[in-house]
Amino acid sequence: MKDRLRTLLVLVVLYVLRRRLPRRAPAGEHAPGPPAERIVPAGTPEPRAELLAIGLLLFGALCAAAFVAVYVLDRLPRQTQLLGLSLGLALLSIAAALIVTGKRLVVTEELEHDYPPEEHPGEQEAIAQTVAESASRLTRRRLFALGLGTAGGALAVALLAPLASLGPGIDLDSFVRTPWRKGRRLVDEEGRPYRAADIEQDTFYTAFPEGADLEQIASPLVVVRLPPRDLDLPRENAGYAAAGIVAFSKICTHAGCAISLYRTPLFPDAEPKPALVCPCHYSTFDPATGGTVIFGPAGRKLPMLPLRIDGRGYLRAAGNFDGPVGPSWWDVRARRPFA
Repeated sequence: MKDRLRTLLVLVVLYVLRRRLPRRAPAGEHAPGPPAERIVPAGTPEPRAELLAIGLLLFGALCAAAFVAVYVLDRLPRQTQLLGLSLGLALLSIAAALIVTGKRLVVTEELEHDYPPEEHPGEQEAIAQTVAESASRLTRRRLFALGLGTAGGALAVALLAPLASLGPGIDLDSFVRTPWRKGRRLVDEEGRPYRAADIEQDTFYTAFPEGADLEQIASPLVVVRLPPRDLDLPRENAGYAAAGIVAFSKICTHAGCAISLYRTPLFPDAEPKPALVCPCHYSTFDPATGGTVIFGPAGRKLPMLPLRIDGRGYLRAAGNFDGPVGPSWWDVRARRPFA
């Protein structure tokens, strides 16, 4: 009985002491008590300024996304101007959002005092408290943070998008796409269609696809006429000639220069046979054998275009090139042009 009374007395004493002793806060928590005195005065909410800042951030993100879209499409008119406009509007919108935030949404107060000789934890907490209290006008903090993150991320993607120009990373088909299709007529620089009867031997002609962009790398052709008996086309190019007329891409497969010379021998028994010559590095191609390389640094033959003569005597494409157009450093051997 005495032991039970003694135990009960000890429990009562411990309970009283626990109620009277101050409670220690767990690690990482602040001890309960009255709220700390504000360092920065509470700001009046500015919902309009807050919505304006969020709207500017989202508009900046939209403009940055538009920059990436214009850059990837790479076929819009006035593309350079659109790129500059979209990126400029993105930067201006984000800058305007930050200005509105700093001027209207951040509580500011100027306090003058001398710096103490040493740092103290209390002062560091005061600085953190000042930063936290300066954002008291923000009532949509999550939405504002989302807008800021979206704008910053979109702007970062827009600034990194031009890195794709260092190598083929987006539009790989542009390296093999051509304007030539079955039935498209061959025309000169003035848009006048060529007749088969217009093409003479020992003469060099430049042709383009009718109605297509003449500046596209796969547009220009070199057209020559050879005696049909002199043609020795490989099996895969059988039927590419039309009455001895053959056509090849005008872009040299070495470094992308334009084929602009046609070597025609004056004395066939003593001089080499006719050949197409690039004036940049003197790569030489044999039109009689399908544009094969017979001299120079070119690593592959000229792409050949199949031809046919329609019922009115005009020259038309009978299909697409037998190989990709352009310099060999684009790894063009791995892809074929679209039919």
